[in-house]
Order: sequence, then C-alpha cells, then structure tokens
Amino acid sequence: MEEYKKLEQAVYFLKNQGIKSPEIGIVLGTGLGKLTDLIEIEKTIDYREIPNFPLSTVEFHSGKLIYGTLGDKKVLAMQGRFHMYEGYSASEVVFPIRVLKMLGVKFMVLTNAAGGINLSYEKGQLILIDDHINLLLDNPLIGRNIDKLGVRFPDMSAPYSNSGNELLMAVAEAFDYNLQNGVYAAVIGPNLETRAEYRFLKTIGADLVGMSTVPEVIAANHMNLPCVAISIVTDLCDPDNLEEANIGDIIANAGIGEKILIKLIPSFLQKLKV
Repeated sequence: MEEYKKLEQAVYFLKNQGIKSPEIGIVLGTGLGKLTDLIEIEKTIDYREIPNFPLSTVEFHSGKLIYGTLGDKKVLAMQGRFHMYEGYSASEVVFPIRVLKMLGVKFMVLTNAAGGINLSYEKGQLILIDDHINLLLDNPLIGRNIDKLGVRFPDMSAPYSNSGNELLMAVAEAFDYNLQNGVYAAVIGPNLETRAEYRFLKTIGADLVGMSTVPEVIAANHMNLPCVAISIVTDLCDPDNLEEANIGDIIANAGIGEKILIKLIPSFLQKLKV
C-alpha cells in the first residue's frame, strides 16, 4: 500500500478515537515516562490498536499514545519510540511523527537518553540538542518523495527550532538550571560503542551519542514541523576510563534528569506560542 494511504488510515482511526486538534507532540525516551503523570489524560491508545503503527519491542518503552492537556496545550505524547536496531527502517521509525503532524501537531518536543562524549557533562544532566550528526546509514526521506508532506530536498541548516531553543534556555535559567547545548550523534546500536568509536565521535564534533531522535527530526523538518530535543546524559563515554555499561545505572541516571525535565517542559509549553 502507498505510504501516504497508510498514514491516512492511522490518522482516520485516531480522529475517530477522539483525537482532535492536538498542538504539541512529545516523544518520551528511555526511562522518561513520568511526564505523562502531569498530563490531564483524555485518551490512551495502545500502539497495536493503531493501523500501520510499528510496535515497540524495547523493555523500557511502553508503546502507548497519550492524548490530553498539559498546561494550556493539547498534547499527544508517545510513551515509547521506535529504533532502527529493532529492525525498522528509518521511514518506519518516523511513521508516528508523520501521523502526529497530519493530526494537526504544530510543534514537537523530543527527549532521549544519551551517552556523554563531552567529558564536562555529568550523569543525569540535561543537554539541549543544538545540532546532530546522522551515522545511521539510513534516512527517512530515501525513496520516492511524499510531496504531500514536504519538498524533495529539505533544508537542514537549523534542524532544531532556534526560537524554541532560546525559550528553553530562558525557562531553564528561570529555574536556576544551567542548561548547556551540544551536538548529538545518532548510531544504529543496539550495542554501545567501543573506545575507538568514542574517540572517533569526539573527533568529528559529537558531544552526545544515542540511537534515536535524528530520523524523527529529519522527518519533522521535511514537514516544516518545528522541534526541540533534550538529552539526559545517562553514562560518560571516556575511552581512557571506560566503565562497563550497566542498564540499571543508565535508567537510574535518566531518572535524575527526569526530575528536572518534568519541571522544564510544562513551563516551556506554557510560554510557547504555536
């Protein structure tokens, strides 16, 4: 079936479920599900119910679409995202982002857990993504362009909303939180990187490394959907003092950053004009 028709089927289903006029789309990364506790939830829909939606296979991604109000904004939150290491193509990974845009979402907020290449970072620290490097060897725009979504050659000179980033920095400052920014490199995973790979990533200008977000941002830019993205540093990637990865520690460190994140995001949305 043609890709756009698959998108239309998902959109038609969700509208019939009562999803009307969402303004903000939110993608919740690994260990970052508590933001949903702040949403006045009107509807929760399991991904498996939505026509053509991928299914999350990751233990820490619950796979639910949550619709409701956060502050004064109607939001659609993805509690669980998709990754290429699960076997999905980049185009399949961004299917939900395209659906959100077609439902009416005007701004995206993306979050993720990431490794800290920049050794000035600390575990549990929030980093605002300013730019990215795509090392996934795939791109959601490969293949026939979907003209109804966007142009063949979208500009990526500012993939993350400048005004959105400035507002987030101001909100963080009001909370007396030092929100730094950095460059995020996306790799396919699911294994973590070797010492030599961490050295390579630092050399090419990466401050953070993770396995998501970049395809979603590319798709958002293709559709002229402005976005911001925040990483929580869950482990430090010092090739000269590399510790064995521990998923329990990674989730615990995500929880540290999440406590700040759930303060910043509602305040940011309150001030955001869409």
